[in-house]
Amino acid sequence: MGGRVMGEDRGWFADELAARHVTRREFLEFCGLVATYFALPKSAVAAIAEAVERAKKPVLVWLEFQDCAGNSESFLRASRPSAADVILETLSLDYHETLMAAAGHRAQENLDRVVNDLDGQYLVVVEGSIPTGANGAYCTIGGQSALQIAREVCGKAAGTIAIGTCAAYGGLPAAAPNPTGALGVSDAVPGLTNLVNLPACPANAENLTALVVYYLTYSKFPPLDRVGRPLFAYGKTIHDNCERRAHYDGGQYVEDWGDAGHRHGYCLYKMGCKGPVTYQNCPTVRWNEGTNWPIGCGHPCVGCAEPQFWDRMTPFYAHLAGFPGFGVHSNLDKVGLGAAAVVGAAFAAHGVAKIGQKLLGVGEQDEDDS
Repeated sequence: MGGRVMGEDRGWFADELAARHVTRREFLEFCGLVATYFALPKSAVAAIAEAVERAKKPVLVWLEFQDCAGNSESFLRASRPSAADVILETLSLDYHETLMAAAGHRAQENLDRVVNDLDGQYLVVVEGSIPTGANGAYCTIGGQSALQIAREVCGKAAGTIAIGTCAAYGGLPAAAPNPTGALGVSDAVPGLTNLVNLPACPANAENLTALVVYYLTYSKFPPLDRVGRPLFAYGKTIHDNCERRAHYDGGQYVEDWGDAGHRHGYCLYKMGCKGPVTYQNCPTVRWNEGTNWPIGCGHPCVGCAEPQFWDRMTPFYAHLAGFPGFGVHSNLDKVGLGAAAVVGAAFAAHGVAKIGQKLLGVGEQDEDDS
């Protein structure tokens, strides 16, 4: 955690790579992976690499409100040096209540310095929901309510990342009856022009890395869906890419925990899996350096990346009511739309190829002419 201003240390990234013994080839492989995330052509790899190497070192402040620190834990779970780790570890993280050594007035001074001296130049990550009940008294830091802090810090930031479902949509604290009046950032601080939601419980650090790299490359956030999530990570449902999808199409389901179907990797829909109505890239990115993910471990998706998931997706171990039947080769489009209507969240899936077209300006003229 440094105190460097954006723009200092022109060769900071190259120095950091060398210090962590990350080779140029490994770095370019990482840039290629990022390009793949955004469905960009191979020619974009060099542009990403150059942009990251030349980018000003971003100053970042990390606010925590009504949260369990799960996203901070996810952020810290790098176990070996990589280009991704370097990007996350070398952010000038000037304020984070859980990680910083400073406390009390000294910690507050760090935050005030960034907000006042770097107005419009820093990024802010918000973790946890923002309580609005009792005039914000349910969460106060340094004599200010979470609502006051969020409005001031996010209002002056170049961009805001609401990390985790609590910050994005209110999450568990906002579940009925919502005694603290918890809200996500977009509702608590309306009018933010550069806000991106990165929901999940917790959010995957790989997606945070890709988001930061995109920002370093283009000085803006990538295209978002209708609920503020980046399409590269939330453009397809869990069901679209699930490794158990073939079993669903074949009508092979787990009927009880530990049964033969469970042991053989059958579909978990009957056990409550919300994959057909949950948009996130868990099946492709996975967790723990790509080792595994919940469904791969035999646990159904609980839909944690969706707004109001605690109210809409429960009970977690019961299948969705009104789900369009079982059977061989069920039509996925009808299944997804039907289930989404039941839970009240008809989110549209977008092709990632379209993202690449928008980034490069390809196809826009054609659309205008049509």
